[in-house]
Amino acid sequence: MTISSGRQNQSVGTRDVTNAADAEGAQPAVLQTDDESRPRAGRWLAVARIATGLVFLWAFADKLFGLGFSTPSARAWIHGGSPTSGFLSHADLGPFAPAFQAMAGSAVLDWLFMLGLLGVGVALIIGIGLRIAAVAGTAMMLLMWAAEWPLARLTTGGEPSGSTNPLVDYHIIYALMMIVLALTEAGRTWGLGRWWQQQKVVQQHGWLR
Repeated sequence: MTISSGRQNQSVGTRDVTNAADAEGAQPAVLQTDDESRPRAGRWLAVARIATGLVFLWAFADKLFGLGFSTPSARAWIHGGSPTSGFLSHADLGPFAPAFQAMAGSAVLDWLFMLGLLGVGVALIIGIGLRIAAVAGTAMMLLMWAAEWPLARLTTGGEPSGSTNPLVDYHIIYALMMIVLALTEAGRTWGLGRWWQQQKVVQQHGWLR
């Protein structure tokens, strides 16, 4: 009985305070809802989307023109260099090393790799086709992860591999980022995603979103 009376008194007291506040014209506190916080989250996802796209687009430009960072001018694709030979020819880690080394310098693989970098980069930056970009980009990242094989502590020659994490490296992070961007429709903010989703062909084929 005492507890019940206490709760009744507390309820009455709270109601009195609320009524007094309303009488004085005080505004009740309003908590931020999920809908109100989404625009801010959408902007940060857009920043992540554009930044990730620039990573792919920069890699494409550097290998195409030989900007002197990871690719010297003499080995640029437009000068006859192979975008994949430098990376795959030094793949000396893991069980797939011989297969990757055999593919180094393949013209078909060069075209697929460069088109993948360009397509994923452009799609992320302008915000359309994020599902396709996520699938293609994730496939590229997983293949590159397999070529570097961070699970190995030693190369095939017995040298330290330099791996710092056997499971989650930057390839995995990029892949997860692209999947998140596609699932959250990050192209609708600061991109053409909203317009793209209104196109009839996209509405008929959801995988194009």
